[in-house]
Amino acid sequence: MGASSSPKLSGMQKQVLSLYRGFLRAARSKSAEDRHKIESIVSGEFRRNSKQVDRKNFLYIEYLLRRGQKQLDQLKSPDTVGLSSLNVSVSETVDPKP
Repeated sequence: MGASSSPKLSGMQKQVLSLYRGFLRAARSKSAEDRHKIESIVSGEFRRNSKQVDRKNFLYIEYLLRRGQKQLDQLKSPDTVGLSSLNVSVSETVDPKP
């Protein structure tokens, strides 16, 4: 089975996968206990967002990519030992009627 039989990924999908792999690579530089915690948080966040975020909500996905990249940059720092999970939800704005 060659690469031609697999579906082509969009640029944004490639960015998401690259970010995920970046987190897993950065986790390897931490202690075994911290590595497992980081992998668990990262896996959970990506899985949760894949189910809850609408695939056509490009602005929100781009926001999540930027936020994830900032977190990854922090995680790559030798002084950082862990990662915390932050729940950000998309709220629909309601037009208040006077």
